[in-house]
Amino acid sequence: MAGDPITEPEALRRLRLTDDPSAQYYAAWWLGRNRSTHPDTVPLLQQALRQRRPRDPGAGVEENAVARNAARALGKLGASATAAIPDLLATLDDADPGLREAAARALGDLRAEAAVAPLMARLASGPAVAGAQEPGTPRLQEPCDALLEALGQIGVADAVVLAVIRPFVGHERPLIRSAACRALLQLTGEAHWGEQLVALLQHQQLQVRRAALMDLGAAGWRPALEPIAATLAENSLKLIALRGLAEQPGASARDAGTVAVLDAMDALL
Repeated sequence: MAGDPITEPEALRRLRLTDDPSAQYYAAWWLGRNRSTHPDTVPLLQQALRQRRPRDPGAGVEENAVARNAARALGKLGASATAAIPDLLATLDDADPGLREAAARALGDLRAEAAVAPLMARLASGPAVAGAQEPGTPRLQEPCDALLEALGQIGVADAVVLAVIRPFVGHERPLIRSAACRALLQLTGEAHWGEQLVALLQHQQLQVRRAALMDLGAAGWRPALEPIAATLAENSLKLIALRGLAEQPGASARDAGTVAVLDAMDALL
């Protein structure tokens, strides 16, 4: 079975099975999840990323699912996957919005500064165009949340980058507003962006509260400690968000802020 526990050699073998997308799909996930360092991993994931398939209901996986999983896996491999950045950049132009989303997230995970300009280009038309709903679907014209989050992760805080992100703070969808505030908080450190995320922790929709938790954790904004701990959401998600506060670069395990975060985590366990 494709989902049975496997080894690294077996995952690599399955990823080579271009006539079996179900096997490839699981193999790509496995290699990313287990942070494979095998020298064949990145080249095979690049090959899978370039793989495009028409929809085939009998294949057992959706259109381009293998390529999407390959992109996600490359994002998890860190510095060992930098050779794949050109392929991920090319994928930002793919017609499949789900594949563009996966590529954007991977480029953010890899902190690929070469991606800043193409990510901005995708967002430059603003909420009225890039952020408009695609006719006949719940999707937006662009995967705006992924594009915004990637810009925040990459960390280039130029004025032109901030100018592209700011309009999305007013987007009608709270998940897009959350992603924009997260990016601006990461890039500027300005407290009012964190305060807007904290306000979203009170949103009536659980999905929005979950997103705001993850965004505050990703930004590592420690003034959100108490609101995160008090959010009406699953403790497992609150723990992930709090871990983000605890693991900020330069934070000492002994400083008062880290101790307070760790105490809050203990209280949730």
